[in-house]
Amino acid sequence: MTERLSIEALIAMDEHLSEEERSVRDTVRRFVRERYLPRAGELFAEEKFPTDLIPEIGAMGLLGASIEGYGCAGMSAVCYGLSLEELEYGDSGLRSFVSVQGSLVMWPISAYGTEEQKERFLPKMASGEMIGCFGLTEPDSGSDPSSMTTRARKDGDHYVISGTKMWITSSPVCHLALVWAKVGDGGAESVRGFIVERGMDGFTTPTVHGKMSLRASPTGEIVLDEVRVPVANMLPGVQGLKGPLSCLTQARFGISWGVMGAARACLDSAIAYACERVQFDKPIASKQLIQGQFAEMATEIARGKIMALHFARLKDKNGKISSVQVSLCKRSNCKVALDIARGCRGILGGNGILLEYPVIRHMLNLESVYTYEGTNEVHKLILGLALTGHNAF
Repeated sequence: MTERLSIEALIAMDEHLSEEERSVRDTVRRFVRERYLPRAGELFAEEKFPTDLIPEIGAMGLLGASIEGYGCAGMSAVCYGLSLEELEYGDSGLRSFVSVQGSLVMWPISAYGTEEQKERFLPKMASGEMIGCFGLTEPDSGSDPSSMTTRARKDGDHYVISGTKMWITSSPVCHLALVWAKVGDGGAESVRGFIVERGMDGFTTPTVHGKMSLRASPTGEIVLDEVRVPVANMLPGVQGLKGPLSCLTQARFGISWGVMGAARACLDSAIAYACERVQFDKPIASKQLIQGQFAEMATEIARGKIMALHFARLKDKNGKISSVQVSLCKRSNCKVALDIARGCRGILGGNGILLEYPVIRHMLNLESVYTYEGTNEVHKLILGLALTGHNAF
């Protein structure tokens, strides 16, 4: 038997990374392996998020990592992507927490907020002292956010907001929620963003129970019953669906990196298992059917990581990449990761359903990641529209 080659050695990604990029990745990798993985199965089983780790996550500069100033790290897109890949090697819930905090709450405050809003919220969010959530999806408004029913009406120096948001990561533990609501000014409706703070009358965040996916991630609702929000808490820099959709573009970029971490974790576990599992007097890793599956999985991970790196380099070079490019990467990499997790579950046989191994946990988590922030079908339609010019929505 020859020496085994790791998936990372096979791809040789380090040849294209700077010393800083490797250092950031290795720091997060060490944190995940030492601080998260030893209790990952327990957290999933007990539906607990490790809030005790939030200060450490903040100290590594991972919250609002790409933002300049206000206590944020100002990381490159590549450094941020590598960090998310390592976090999701641990668990999708861990990566989701960082993605929501940075891309869906801190980023819009940075991009569209007032200076007072930035000074008030971003430093505490960067340290993890203050946790945010993003309120867009509703019970009857998912892929079509324009159908939202949450509304805000002007009343003196406040807006009064009523509505319900659903499937909201971090809402049960949040200090503030960035809520998107329709505002009617002079008969014309427009979507606006509001910073709703814990303690405002009528603002509650009940927990969603019974999840079989993302169990280590706190998920809930946002219920707004005539909540009075000061005018000063409205984001002045954006109107319409451009606001929430631009936030989702930021988050989807991170997801396309993160899921490659989950895929790697599944493949690492399955290879180690197959090399030790003996059937018919030989390790199952010596069987052609098993090796064929591993070869396909490694190839897809290589493609996904290279595509994510390519688009991250473009983001760092030009300051942005298009939402269509993000859809391409998010859709492809999520599908690849979920397929790999399912395949690895099969290779582990009956042991594949045990939390002793990470595969079933990642497989169940990825069922949600495959759907949230744009379903596979929605991203296909985005790509179809871009390629043909015909709107199929």
